Amino acid sequence: MTKQVDINCDMGESFGIYKLGHDEEVIKYISSANIACGFHAGDPLWMNKTVTLAENHGVEIGAHPSYPDLAGFGRRNMDIGVSELKSDIIYQIGALQAFTKTKTLQHVKPHGALYNQAVMNEKIAKTICEAILEFDSNLMLLALSGSKWIKTAKDMGLKAYNEVFADRALNDDGSLVSRSIQGSVLHDVNEVADRSNQMVTEGIATTINGNTIEVEADSLCIHGDTPGAVQMAIKVNTSLKSSGVEIKPLQNMSK
Repeated sequence: MTKQVDINCDMGESFGIYKLGHDEEVIKYISSANIACGFHAGDPLWMNKTVTLAENHGVEIGAHPSYPDLAGFGRRNMDIGVSELKSDIIYQIGALQAFTKTKTLQHVKPHGALYNQAVMNEKIAKTICEAILEFDSNLMLLALSGSKWIKTAKDMGLKAYNEVFADRALNDDGSLVSRSIQGSVLHDVNEVADRSNQMVTEGIATTINGNTIEVEADSLCIHGDTPGAVQMAIKVNTSLKSSGVEIKPLQNMSK
């Protein structure tokens, strides 16, 4: 069977008069967009603009909910009760969905600290899954490849897909290296493309310590705010295609 992968990107992270990322260019080389919902970035105007941008390019849309942390860009851990967190997530999904033409979304991918904590904390992982299921049981969850979170989601009846990261370093346990550590974000375009190809076609990745681990790559993330994101998107897209990989949104992939 021909290898397939979704290429996703975090988008719509501008706010007010402040522009972040290169959404208008990166959108040409991806198949799914994770759009900020106003809690870590974005606002109603930017949400509307980014949804329209994705729809005009035939890119599937997912919600990118976060902890309520605009000042910290959603990258600070927060201690929020289950009911409040679930309500926050449902609120964000609903807000984004309201801007779509079809009033439907493809997936949900939590952002930043919320994503990383869900990888390690089963209670947070379950709360996120419950929020998605209560909102729309047809929505897909995009979560860290190989994490217990994926199994938790599937056990709860949620469609869950394994995500790997083109431009982020990995620990030996498969988790993302903290952004506070040097080398956590990769900037060399060729390295990013080669690494992405290896994860998608061979199912392996090299950790920050030089060890090799197995990964499952349903979807490959390129961060839109990483310096050189446009060049990375072009290089990764063309490199995968030259290796015979089909790039498709999650909902069109055969599993």
